[in-house]
Amino acid sequence: MMETAVSKKTKRLLSAAACALLLVLIIVADKAFDRFTLRVFNLSAIYIILALSLNLINGFTGLFSLGHAGFMAIGAYVSALLTMSPDQKAVNFYLDPIVPWLANVQFPFLPALVIAGLVTAGFAFLIGLPVLRLHDDYLAIATLGFSEIIRVVITNTQSVTNGALGLKGLPKYSTTYVVWSIAVLSVLFMVALIHSAYGRSLKAVRDNEIAAQAMGIDIAHVKTVSFVISGFMAGIGGALLGHLMQTIDPKMFVFSLTYNILLIVVLGGNGSITGSVIASIIITVLMEALRFLDGPLNFVVFRTDGLPGLRMVVFSLLLMIVVIYRQKGLMGSNEFSWDAVCGFAKGIAPGLKLRSSGADTRKEDR
Repeated sequence: MMETAVSKKTKRLLSAAACALLLVLIIVADKAFDRFTLRVFNLSAIYIILALSLNLINGFTGLFSLGHAGFMAIGAYVSALLTMSPDQKAVNFYLDPIVPWLANVQFPFLPALVIAGLVTAGFAFLIGLPVLRLHDDYLAIATLGFSEIIRVVITNTQSVTNGALGLKGLPKYSTTYVVWSIAVLSVLFMVALIHSAYGRSLKAVRDNEIAAQAMGIDIAHVKTVSFVISGFMAGIGGALLGHLMQTIDPKMFVFSLTYNILLIVVLGGNGSITGSVIASIIITVLMEALRFLDGPLNFVVFRTDGLPGLRMVVFSLLLMIVVIYRQKGLMGSNEFSWDAVCGFAKGIAPGLKLRSSGADTRKEDR
């Protein structure tokens, strides 16, 4: 893409205008969108948080983790149990009463959300100590196993998580302003982190561990901190997802959920914050727009009574196409910049001017 130098003052003005435009879009969406469209809109924000958290591990640190569904489950259940009222807990735990130390506990949403993230980060630390010694496929298998263990534990701890019945009637704290505010904060945090000295250490570990170690970088420390931060963000995302859906159960946090987030990261571009944001919105909208593929279809030649899972087949084909023809994803490792945007606009402007001049010349000839 063609780039041109833009002054700092112009960049500040453009950034302020973009922020104002985003705020207007959020306000309009919250007031004008119907319930279904608004849920998809808010789900896009949650997937931005989750995609950034996974991209921190896979894209910027170079670790292949598949345990995000487990982290999300921890965050969702911790936040739900802390925000539900005693009466709601009594209604949900009718087969086996909830443990006494949780029965009357109720926190405001924001403290519960932070606690959910911290608890998830604690589990990420405990898991990361032994698991991060592994590499590539072995690390992926270990983190996937951790995710499945968490789901099985949740299913079988009836007096704590209500088992397979799940938790229903969660307070709807994941409003439009809440989820998009946290999504914006996540983007800003990731930008600050990646452009810091620690972010450069992450990229050094990703590119060449031996060279990074020779430069004095503590590889084990960098990997562990990255894993813990990612777990914290995944726990926050899982908690927001639970309060958006207002119901959670172990079946929500299967491997396909991790696959969806991984699909976003790959399509957007490993190591690209901008790519994760763009792909999160595109994939979330497409996942809902293509939901009709799982139901009865009426083709010209034949009809089907319903093909559950066909939507995921389409997404799998999409992933294969990207891997084959554009291995670096939509953005690769590139990021959004006003220099590139202004350079692209200046590249189009001469063509528009030329066409306009040609039209004027033809008019004069006539």
